[in-house]
Amino acid sequence: MSKKIDITEMAGAVRAGDRRALARAITLVESTRSDHRAQAEALLAALPRVAGSNVRIGITGAPGVGKSTFIEAFGSHLTAQGLRLAVLAVDPSSSRTGGSILGDKTRMEALSRDPNAFIRPTPAGRSLGGVARRTREAMALVEAAGYDVTIVETVGVGQSEYAVADMVDMFLLLVAPGGGDELQGIKRGIMELADLLVVNKADGAMVPAANNAAADYRNALNLIRPKDSHWRAEVILASALEGKGLVEIWATVQRFQAEQRAGGRDGQDRAVQAQRWLWEEIQDDLLDELKSDKALAPLITARERAVGAGEITPSAAAREILRAFLGKEKSEE
Repeated sequence: MSKKIDITEMAGAVRAGDRRALARAITLVESTRSDHRAQAEALLAALPRVAGSNVRIGITGAPGVGKSTFIEAFGSHLTAQGLRLAVLAVDPSSSRTGGSILGDKTRMEALSRDPNAFIRPTPAGRSLGGVARRTREAMALVEAAGYDVTIVETVGVGQSEYAVADMVDMFLLLVAPGGGDELQGIKRGIMELADLLVVNKADGAMVPAANNAAADYRNALNLIRPKDSHWRAEVILASALEGKGLVEIWATVQRFQAEQRAGGRDGQDRAVQAQRWLWEEIQDDLLDELKSDKALAPLITARERAVGAGEITPSAAAREILRAFLGKEKSEE
């Protein structure tokens, strides 16, 4: 994306549902180049704010639980009803190249060929918990392009679940049969975030284990205070291979939306999410400015070495660097 970008033309193409233009627009908002950041902001400003009709679903689960297989089956169920689906799959990133490791387009071959589906694997990079920093902007783009449902898939590790829960309407936790030991391995905090818990792989010889797991999870959820007075998390059995539970899951998503609207929470939640986005942008941009400040580079290097040698505490070094940075900013005003 080295040639000059016509923002008006790109915005028009995105609004018209041009998939190639949408892919280029997401590449633009993911770029860290300063000129691209300015163009990305102009593009987002030129696109309409979409609210009310679309739904954002976060899906997480431990590696091996079958997230991609489930999303492909669930996504195909949605597109068969005439809905347009966007999947933003936050992929683990190579620490050496920064590129995606898994490549969700190869893991969702059938869905990737569906004309009503748009799949975008995004390298997680080094952002908090593996959630790409620009996932929110990518969501705004696919919604402006007319997609009815946006699914954000997390890598299922670290703090990514918490970050995704702060940017979606409904948070779905996918688990495999097992109950018992597996139930002990799931963080209580993740279950507290879940609006819907789906026991996947409930097929064949695994059906009895899936039923037992569902009972265990229902009992566990009864011991957790609901995060929303208008909704108590539910447990549904599903099989991505057999298509089991997909109708019930979508019906639950729709019922959840209706409950949120009835309680006046849908617009309120998105307003709070937008405010959090604001402060995360401030935090990220300030950190980028500080790290790229050549005048502070010697001080930062020296304090990093001092911290590593145990000569100064990290908190004291951080305050010194911040004082120098803020003092420099004031002197330039």
